[in-house]
Amino acid sequence: MSDARKIQLILTRQPTLEGAGVHLNRVFGYYEASTFDPFLMLDDFRSDTPEHYLKGFPWHPHRGIETITYVLKGDVEHGDSLGNKGVISSGDVQWMTAGSGIVHQEMPKGDANGSMHGFQL
Repeated sequence: MSDARKIQLILTRQPTLEGAGVHLNRVFGYYEASTFDPFLMLDDFRSDTPEHYLKGFPWHPHRGIETITYVLKGDVEHGDSLGNKGVISSGDVQWMTAGSGIVHQEMPKGDANGSMHGFQL
């Protein structure tokens, strides 16, 4: 007997703008949330054009939602309204639990070649 499973769904990325105008590809999001519960979205942010990501994701709340960010290339400066801050760099993973009432920002900086690649779940 085979343990092979049948493919149930194939998704096609949807180019979108998020934050202050960051170009990214949403693999799944709002409309598919019930299918992937408890996950809300999967975004692929991959660009070698700094104008596509430098405006970043200025101050915004997450209201208790957790995110996992994996940076493949580049740097992302992160800060929150409690004064916590840091940089997520190539090969780094950040698991963030955003408390209710706390706002934060993620500002992609890219690498020396202008590349910014990663994923956020």
